[in-house]
Amino acid sequence: MDAFGDLLRGVRAQGSLFGSSTLTPPWSLHFVDGAPLTLCTVLRGGGWIVPERRPPERLGIGETVIVRGPAPFCFVDEVGTGAEPVACGAFCSTPEQGGTRHRLGWHDAGAGAGAGGEDATTLVVGAYPVCGEISRRLLDALPVVLRVGSGGGPDPVWEHLAAEVAADTPGQQVVLDRLLDWMLVCALREYFDRPGGTPPGWYSAGRDPVVGGALRLLHAEPASPWTVASLARRTGVSRATLAKRFTELVGEPPLTYLTHWRMTLAADLLTERETMTVAEIARTVGYSDAFAFSAAFKRTRGISPSAYRRTATTPPPQPAGSGTLPDKPPALAAPSGPFRLSAT
Repeated sequence: MDAFGDLLRGVRAQGSLFGSSTLTPPWSLHFVDGAPLTLCTVLRGGGWIVPERRPPERLGIGETVIVRGPAPFCFVDEVGTGAEPVACGAFCSTPEQGGTRHRLGWHDAGAGAGAGGEDATTLVVGAYPVCGEISRRLLDALPVVLRVGSGGGPDPVWEHLAAEVAADTPGQQVVLDRLLDWMLVCALREYFDRPGGTPPGWYSAGRDPVVGGALRLLHAEPASPWTVASLARRTGVSRATLAKRFTELVGEPPLTYLTHWRMTLAADLLTERETMTVAEIARTVGYSDAFAFSAAFKRTRGISPSAYRRTATTPPPQPAGSGTLPDKPPALAAPSGPFRLSAT
């Protein structure tokens, strides 16, 4: 597994499609659930992504943007639109609310308007519940808004997505989730590979025949007793060559990178595997001595493994008067103009 693939392994759409939204202006969708990553792609028409405290981004047919949360953002027909915002929260995609078929609201646009109108816009949105320290390393490398153009030619995946949205067949949600995953990975790769871009060191280094091989080894066998010499032997270069080249391309020496990666793996194990002891986690990430592991974890994270586990797994205090979530989502404000939001 390469570094990029490893960071993406926990980023999966699972029923996260808000739906195919067919909109006639004026309209304003306000995404308020604070998803760590939200992918928006336009199948027809266009509009504006308006992030919080960021310049608006025009989104046309075939274009995709990825918005990094948790700050909310809007998708509107025009900047400064007078349409009443319709809140889109995490509940929009839950199975009990109908998944892709859930209607956020309905306002009859009248004769000649609606899904078939020339000015209609069809939007597909997928929210990604990115969790854990592994995926956070990916988020840290992304801007708040990442925009990818249509490429100027036919895209078979995009066309397949449009066709699937228009269908109503068994397993549709699974197909749409996987298509969105595909689009997410392709959009990230296109962003990192664009001329003049500033991709993270671990991404660019993955293309180097020597350092890329070393990174794959570290990610495939993080618990192995690596030394720079043993890593150099496996990649077929001298110790000095590997150390110099790795540091230049990645930005830190091989064993420093390994330590940080091991601590990232350990942080997720501490929160996700509550039955594992600190000693078991230490062995899993390559430390035979739990004390040495604890010292390395505290040195890199500023907190002991046990304290990190307690902090990460303790639920935040509930405000006074709070209770369980309601059985149904709150009613949504009706838009102030011609509006249609439904699966096509």
